[in-house]
Amino acid sequence: MDKAANYPKRERLGEVLVRLGMVTPERVEEALQITQRDNKMLGQVLVGKGWLTSTDLATALSIQLGVPLIDLKRHKVHPEALKLVPEQVARKYNILPLDIIEGSLAIVMENVMDVQAIDDISAMSKMRVEPMIGFPDEIRRAIDRNYSVRGETEDEIATWAAVAEEEEAEPEELIAPEAEAPVLRNLNLLIQKAVRNRASDVHIEPQEDRLQIRFRIDGVLQDMMSLPLNIHAALISRLKIMGRMNIAERRRPQDGRFSVNVDNENIDVRVACGNTVHGEMAVLRLLPKSGVVLDLVGLGFSPGTLERYQQILKLPFGMILFGGPTGVGKTTTLYASINQLNRMERNIMTIEDPVEYKFEGVNQFQVNPKADIGFANSLRAFMRLDPDVILVGEIRDSETARVAIQAALTGHLVFSSVHANDAVGVMYRLVDLGVEPFLLCSALAGTVSQRIVRRICPHCQVSYEPTMEERMAYQEEMGEPPPQLYKGTGCNVCSDTGYFGRAGIFEVLVPTEEVKQLLLGGASAAQIRDQAIKDGMVPLLRDGMLKVKEGITTVSEVLRNVFY
Repeated sequence: MDKAANYPKRERLGEVLVRLGMVTPERVEEALQITQRDNKMLGQVLVGKGWLTSTDLATALSIQLGVPLIDLKRHKVHPEALKLVPEQVARKYNILPLDIIEGSLAIVMENVMDVQAIDDISAMSKMRVEPMIGFPDEIRRAIDRNYSVRGETEDEIATWAAVAEEEEAEPEELIAPEAEAPVLRNLNLLIQKAVRNRASDVHIEPQEDRLQIRFRIDGVLQDMMSLPLNIHAALISRLKIMGRMNIAERRRPQDGRFSVNVDNENIDVRVACGNTVHGEMAVLRLLPKSGVVLDLVGLGFSPGTLERYQQILKLPFGMILFGGPTGVGKTTTLYASINQLNRMERNIMTIEDPVEYKFEGVNQFQVNPKADIGFANSLRAFMRLDPDVILVGEIRDSETARVAIQAALTGHLVFSSVHANDAVGVMYRLVDLGVEPFLLCSALAGTVSQRIVRRICPHCQVSYEPTMEERMAYQEEMGEPPPQLYKGTGCNVCSDTGYFGRAGIFEVLVPTEEVKQLLLGGASAAQIRDQAIKDGMVPLLRDGMLKVKEGITTVSEVLRNVFY
């Protein structure tokens, strides 16, 4: 029977759906016949047949029943309301307590006609329930965001910390076999919280009176919680054991690695520890084994810049070098390039420090100073292993630079990175490392400089009037007044930052004969840069402003990240 029969003064659900153009009258009639035969609801049949999305169904029900439709990306969930409904009940009925309004508990639910769910929550909370409609997928994500990720972590750690303080246990006692479960559970909860918040790094930092936990989300550190200091030693000790580090060594820096499973996804965790004046801090780098962007288009290349880069990727030999500060995505772009070249007929070899992601069909080597496995001697060894493509994680010294140049000159395509501010600076960095300019001109296929900017959150994006500084910065680079600009106002999805995800900005220098002559003649970096722009190179700042024009990021975000 159609649920709308209980509301004789309102349109029936089928009528609303047809009026809104969501389904055809014929499909409504067919679905109604199925509801009578199988004792199902109309909306359930239409969604099950694929004729209607759950989002459209929620919209139509809101109109039909006159019940508010709540956008959980924007509405805040109040902790007092959250405490009134246990997580298992919220998941059972796919509901989320939103707020307490004039003595009533406002809840967002998928099916506002579920009388059993409303009665159970009313009895549990001892309050009158005001149901509102929400989109099913959003409700599930909001439950993840507001229950396990928020309350369970703090409650578990607070309980464990109280026990530790009461017993005045030593760190070694807290990680004894009988005490392992609480420590591991809390570490797993911390990592789970980080993964669900899209964090790339977790910082565990002891302060004078507290243990500070910060997450790096979209490249920016955010303070997430403060924990009691008395759990600090046990957390660090457990991390060391999991990362196979020396638990007794507390003064020297150490690093290790382990894996965890979060929401059925395997996560590699790289751990680094170092001693501060307040005790040992730890940083966890989270490396999902799936979901990493290994497609050049997905990284943010503009069409023109991507075309230039694809041209040098087609070369059979030569050196392709990446420049930029630490943490701007050079390794990810190198991996995406290797992934594109990965074919059965090619022998691709890498030497990395450390190996961050593993590729099928690629022979990857790990730097190991204790075993005398470094970049330079590994490169020499590679020459005897018949490689076609070589990736060197980083060129740090003159020996590695010279061997890499020789590899590029002897018929291999060599990828690597150096620390330089721009594409022209990459060439001068090699010269500083002792590479002769004539050898560099012969071996170099191209240089790439890269930065990474935060994307405007699509869920809270609005147009705005730029400030005078933003207007001048845009106009100076683009030679035209700024178009309609956008920014994020902040919502639940982006944790009120206004940004969600990141995109790369690039400049690709392909050394033309004019550029090579300038380099051989000892020209300045500015002269070579001017010539490269004449030859078609799009500078970093301009590439960033093009993304501002497309509504991908903001002027302030580009200016924050692009510097020379």
